[in-house]
Amino acid sequence: MPTREEIVVLAQAALAHAYAPYSKFPVSAVVVAASGRIYVGVNVENGAYPLSRCAEQIAVGAMVAAGEREIREVLILSTSNEPAPPCGACRQILSEFAGSDTPIVCRNTAGEERRFTLGELLPAAFRLDAR
Repeated sequence: MPTREEIVVLAQAALAHAYAPYSKFPVSAVVVAASGRIYVGVNVENGAYPLSRCAEQIAVGAMVAAGEREIREVLILSTSNEPAPPCGACRQILSEFAGSDTPIVCRNTAGEERRFTLGELLPAAFRLDAR
């Protein structure tokens, strides 16, 4: 299992690769799967705004593409003044692969952190089944 510091270092390195020319709000996300493997994503904006993708979505996509289906922890790093939690769409995407007790750590580049569980962020997640 990677240490918190190792996860933060990966998020910091990835942040430089975010593509955020419109919002000027770069974000990186690190998803730690149940296996302990790490998946990194950055936000990728598009001039047609609805086509933009959040860092969390890209990290989860990489995890799924690698054949994994369970998230153990998420760290989100942003350049915001306050640590930024995931948007509503990302909360729902995370809930597909994470339990309500999964830790979501939100951090800014100044090192401030806010910690939540996914259940705190999305107490009534939409589900097609009765998981």
